[in-house]
Amino acid sequence: MFKAIILAGGSGERFWPLSTPEKPKQFLRVFGGESLIRQSVSRLKGLVEARDVFVITSKALVAATRKELPEVPKANVIGEPMRRDTGAAVALGVGVAGSGVLGFFSSDQLATNPVKFRKTVAAAIAKAMRKDAIVTIGIKPEYPATGFGYVDPKSGRFVEKPNERKAKEYLKKGYLWNAGMFIGRAETFKAAFAAHAPALVPLLSSPVSRLKSSYESLPRISFDYAVMEKLKNVEVVKGDFGWDDVGSYGAFDKYFPHDSRGNVREGPCTVVEADGNICVARSARISLLGVKNLVVVTTPDAVLVADRGRVTELKKLFTEK
Repeated sequence: MFKAIILAGGSGERFWPLSTPEKPKQFLRVFGGESLIRQSVSRLKGLVEARDVFVITSKALVAATRKELPEVPKANVIGEPMRRDTGAAVALGVGVAGSGVLGFFSSDQLATNPVKFRKTVAAAIAKAMRKDAIVTIGIKPEYPATGFGYVDPKSGRFVEKPNERKAKEYLKKGYLWNAGMFIGRAETFKAAFAAHAPALVPLLSSPVSRLKSSYESLPRISFDYAVMEKLKNVEVVKGDFGWDDVGSYGAFDKYFPHDSRGNVREGPCTVVEADGNICVARSARISLLGVKNLVVVTTPDAVLVADRGRVTELKKLFTEK
């Protein structure tokens, strides 16, 4: 039996002010009409029954998640009492799902070809059933990205985000992008945590009602660092299904049309003698005159103006005084 666990603990920083801690990226209806979390569940249709879908999110987002995914049993939407990164989220997912072949997927990514996505996941499930291994889906790279981790499809070795020189080297070697999708038998995940991340093992059996006391002492660490980089029994299935992390406002450049001067305009935007800007007006009209390479966003309660080359640094807005 296959069970899918959706990791949905986003904080709303990368697409602020369109996304906020109360309505993070996975709830945005920007790319494809439906919210990203809705798409992440819909494209699994045919691989898993709704009763076997679980969502690990934050305690504050449980109600919104249940509303967005009414077919998922309410008890299957689990709220973490505090953020402890994907290491804890995966361990909790293994604990609540219990048995069978488990697949972990992000709630805030795109897969523009769902048919190919399902075929790839089905191949990963079949491999996980045959082997005592955690199977990861590696994405065929489109360019030498420095914002993604990579995986060697031959050895299963994970490498973290590289500089541009290293990224080019990885492409020559045939490395794939690490999309953060993991499939394996529940017993394989449990053994991996026991061997490499014992501090997270309590989540494999902690009652949901006692999560707060369990979480307070947990390390804040990603599943990649805690487990995957240390594992020897890793298998890779190559995916080519239009995957995109849509990790910043730069994604608007890819999925929205441009005017004759390279501007992206979404909503009431007036652009005069301006080039290469991303203009997203969700409340007040935006008027740009003679500027280049800006991201300007308005919502009913906030305004963002940023250099396009620095939109991956929006988290600084939440730490700078």
